[in-house]
Formats: sequence, C-alpha cells, structure tokens
Amino acid sequence: MRTIGLRRMGPRDPAQRHRTATPLELLFDLVFVVAVGLAATNLHEIEAEGRLTSAVLSYGLVFFSIWWAWMNFTWFATSFDTDDWLYRVTTVVQMAGVLVLAAGVHAAMVEDDFTIGIIGYVLMRLALVGQWIRAAVSSTRYRRTAVRYAVGIVVVQVLWIVSLALPEGLWPFAAPFLVLGEVLVPVWAELGAADTRWHTRHLAERYSLFTLIVLGEGLVASANAVIDALAHTDHLGSLLTLAACGLVITVGMWWIYFSREQHDHIHSLPTALLFGYGHYLVFAAAGALPAGIEVAVLADAGHVELSSSAVAATVAVPVAVFVLSIWALAIRPSATRRANVVVVVLTVAVLASVAVPAVSLPVTALLVAAVVVTLELPSATPHEHGSDASQARGSRLSA
Repeated sequence: MRTIGLRRMGPRDPAQRHRTATPLELLFDLVFVVAVGLAATNLHEIEAEGRLTSAVLSYGLVFFSIWWAWMNFTWFATSFDTDDWLYRVTTVVQMAGVLVLAAGVHAAMVEDDFTIGIIGYVLMRLALVGQWIRAAVSSTRYRRTAVRYAVGIVVVQVLWIVSLALPEGLWPFAAPFLVLGEVLVPVWAELGAADTRWHTRHLAERYSLFTLIVLGEGLVASANAVIDALAHTDHLGSLLTLAACGLVITVGMWWIYFSREQHDHIHSLPTALLFGYGHYLVFAAAGALPAGIEVAVLADAGHVELSSSAVAATVAVPVAVFVLSIWALAIRPSATRRANVVVVVLTVAVLASVAVPAVSLPVTALLVAAVVVTLELPSATPHEHGSDASQARGSRLSA
C-alpha cells in the first residue's frame, strides 16, 4: 500500500530474476569516484615524501570510511531498495556525506585532521539509520534486526563525534576501536535475529562495479605517465614503458577479478561477512595501485625521497595484496590445487621483485599476466576440459 507515493519497505525477493544495479546505485557509485581518486592522489604525495608508514596508516583509515559507507548502502539496498522518492532523497543525503568526506581527505591524510572527514562520514551513516528505521516500521519480521542496526550505528557515530574532543595524541589509539565497533554492528544485528535477505547475484555485480571504479584510477595513472612522457621527451622511453606496464597490470588485475563467478560465495552469514569484509583488501589494494604508478613517474624524474626498492614496493605490494585477496575469496575454491599453488608462487614472486627494483615493474606486469594465463588454462578448473572449459570461461567474461 502506498502513502504519499511511498512503497512499503519490505524485504526484496532474493531469487528475483534479472536483478541488476539501478540507475540510482550507479549514480551513488560515481560519487565515490571522487573520494577514491582523492585518497589515491594524497597517498602518492605522502609516499613520494618518504613517509610510507604514515601514508599506509592514513590511507587505510580514510579508505575504510569510503568502503564502509559504500558497503553498508549496498547491502541495505539489495535487501530493502524501494526506489521511491523518500529512498532516493535519503540516498542523495548519503551522497552529500560522501562529498563532504572527500573534501576532508587531504586534511585527514596530510595534516592528520579528521574533523571534516568524520562530519561527512557521520552524515552518511545517520542517513542510513533513517533507512533502517523505515525498514523497522515496514517489516515486522525484520524489525528487531533493523532496530539493532539503527541503534548500533547511532552509538558508534556518537563515539566518532566524541573522539574529535580527544587530545591529538590519543585519537590515533581510539580510531581502531571505533573501526572495530563499526564492523561488529552487522554481526550483532544479524546474529540472534532474522537474517536480512540478500540477492547474491546483485551483490556480486555491485562489488564488481566498485572494483571497476578503483581499477579505473590505475588507468588514469597510466595515462598521466604517457602525458608526462610527451612533455619530457628525455624520459620518453622509461615513461612509456612505465605506462605500458601500468596498463598491463591494471588489465591483468581486472581479468583476475572477473575470472570466476562470485555470487555463490555468499550463501550464509559467515560467508557473507567474509566476502564483504574481505573485499576491503581487494578495494584498498586496487585503489593504492595508481598511487604507486604515480610515485614511479615522479621517481623517474628524481622527485621522490624514497629508495628504489621502496618505489618498487608502492606498486608490487598493492598488486600482491589484490591478487592474494581475490584468490582467497573467490578463486581458490574453484581452482585446481596446481593452479592455486602457481597463483600463490607467482604472487610471492611479485613481492620478491622489489629486491631488484630496476626491473620490478616489468617483472610485476609479466607475473600478473602469468597469473591470468594460469587461471585461463583448461586445467585450472576442476571438471572442465576442452571446449566446455573455454565456453564456461567465455560466458564468465562476457557476463
């Protein structure tokens, strides 16, 4: 029954056919392009200054806020998206929070001032509370779960605001506990209550789309290398090589991510939590890759305060983390033992290439390509042989 153009916010059918991302979800994702891009830009600037530990810690926290806000919206939408005017307006408020958060990325990562970022983050989270309250009113079955989500989110947001009053030296120690509080809210809300209903194919598509967003930043970084090469012809060869390697690595990471179906790894609460939370490493690593490419560009011009091994690590480490993470989450269960061993060995070799920084980037590109070849061989998937395996892989990639 509709009231002033509103639909009842009941649970969506998890078996609904042809469920795809809505135009609103796609618009929501575009706002995160800004936040991810700014996080990567500031990461490479801090890395170039030689402050690797500071860069990793500040980027990890900022990216958590971006990823966590996106993930919570995504999982709520797959269960309760009504796409009526109130749902859209509330989503726009969340988008406004993302933009405020993005405006505070530089201050957070460079100046250790998280005030603006926390304000934007809290705005996003409280808008989601409104959605959970509406779900609680609309659905008797899921009322307890929805109320738990709403209460848990509000409590943690109050703590984020209170944390701004802490002495500067204490805040870094409080932040990890607040992050822990955030990730425990869904566990507490779902356990002992009615599990929310997820559309697994829809979720897998949403995660795939966000992966494309973060990988897209790597293509931008490669394009910047070409632009710099054309502007500085004395470094033309090295910069074009860097751009080519960046392109191969980015495309290879895309190929690896989409080499297997992922929806069947979300069949219970534990697997859903593993899939959802585990993707933090996938997304964060993909988002850090363009920063590493940009650092390599600056290093080619002699504008970084890092050793050559550290420069190589800014690319090799994100690549290795990405490959190992998506391998553990989605590839390992569906690959043969031999393929799994080869993927792990090749990924470890990516990390080892840092020891020979002069060739680390092209070696990393070749190793990523080797991982792709390994996963595409007919022998990589159990019970698939010959043309049947090729058809199966073709359908996966075309999907």
